[in-house]
Amino acid sequence: MSFSEAIKDGFDHYAKFDGRASRPSFWWWVLFVVIVSIVANIFDSAIDAPILSTIVGLGLLLPGLSKAIRRLHDTGRSGWWVLIGLIPLIGFIVLLIFYLEKSNPAENEYGPPPADAAPAVA
Repeated sequence: MSFSEAIKDGFDHYAKFDGRASRPSFWWWVLFVVIVSIVANIFDSAIDAPILSTIVGLGLLLPGLSKAIRRLHDTGRSGWWVLIGLIPLIGFIVLLIFYLEKSNPAENEYGPPPADAAPAVA
């Protein structure tokens, strides 16, 4: 999956919390969010008001949460695991490990593997 395809997928599934998202799709989305946030913060510091970064943060919250939950589904975990991120430091580390895991190549309770998932290696 390319960068632009991951962004399109993120907005196409704006509030879709079922299904699965592959590892490349998730990490391309994270890169997009980081870039947009940096640009918004630069703009806000130039005008000395946090207007754009607030709008960007609110606009990307739901698709980011959706992508994170679908990524957890791809590793065979419930989307409720995203709440472990509320635990300072440890929650972030646990979620990072989950997000870095390889995709489950077989169909699981959350659906078939994403079309862009890498094929299973024997």
